[in-house]
Amino acid sequence: MINAAIVGLGWWGQNLVNAVRASGAIRFTTAHTRHPATAAAFCAETGLRWVDSLDAILTDTAIDAVVFATPHSLHADQVRRAAAAGKAVFVEKPFALSVADAHGMLHDAARAGIVLAVGFNRRFHPSMARLREAVKTGALGTIVTINAEQTALHGLALTPEAWRASPDESPAGAMTAIGVHLVDGMIDLLGRATEVQALVTRRAAPVDDTTLLTLRFESGAIGQVFCSTAATPHYRFAAYGTEGFAEILGHPMATYRLVPATTDHRRPAEPVVTDTVGFNMLTAELEAFAASIVARQPFPTPLSEILHGVEVFEAILRSAASGRPERIHQSVA
Repeated sequence: MINAAIVGLGWWGQNLVNAVRASGAIRFTTAHTRHPATAAAFCAETGLRWVDSLDAILTDTAIDAVVFATPHSLHADQVRRAAAAGKAVFVEKPFALSVADAHGMLHDAARAGIVLAVGFNRRFHPSMARLREAVKTGALGTIVTINAEQTALHGLALTPEAWRASPDESPAGAMTAIGVHLVDGMIDLLGRATEVQALVTRRAAPVDDTTLLTLRFESGAIGQVFCSTAATPHYRFAAYGTEGFAEILGHPMATYRLVPATTDHRRPAEPVVTDTVGFNMLTAELEAFAASIVARQPFPTPLSEILHGVEVFEAILRSAASGRPERIHQSVA
């Protein structure tokens, strides 16, 4: 059993704790948050021991791992401090807000020899595993494009003092909250991207809430991303190929739909639909984190792909500012 500490007990940190309350692989024993009064009832209900600093966690030999669900700008310093203390680290997305920070975090984690994981939970859903297999094995033929969209309404509830409302914490509209998941999914399936164009606007929330991206990949495939934190909730991730079409539907990602190609448009192929109901992606990713620690193996999501995601993110920020397509600068970890 891996004993973990949670740093950050907002709504998402609480979701992470709840996801493994019945797990036999990992459990949360300790918590630290900037606002202890707001987390007191949750700590009491879940049996978490609250401590008053990150240092108290990092010097506790009974804690194997630290999970960070904190403001994005804090990730770099927190991850590097935890790595220096020899703790395994799980950090929520986005991993970093700059490539320079990402390099520093990866360097320190590698030097310390710790397991480092980033919370792209959608990679762990069986529907995404089916889509990945269909793309990677060539079952869909040559992939022409991937279209991805994810929307939510939580941007409407932001107040000016909320950290997620700060443009420094959440640049490029809905990217840090939602869009990075969709870009990560495309990197997972298509590999490295070379160019991106971004449009960002503010429609209904007190912050920039809507983002549209077009990406070009080394393979020649095109990716299209739409995300918003001020639109009716929906999720769709679809791959179009020469031999078939496949999509994942709904925020729980429960429905996977595969449609083989046909040349007779009067008699479309019968779709094959697979439903996976009730799968908890947070449980899956945290238990994979625990398994990596026990086995002393890297987390399943390659850190090279995490770094590339930050490279793409930086290019998105440049494109949003310039109004033009921007090349994605690729570096070596």
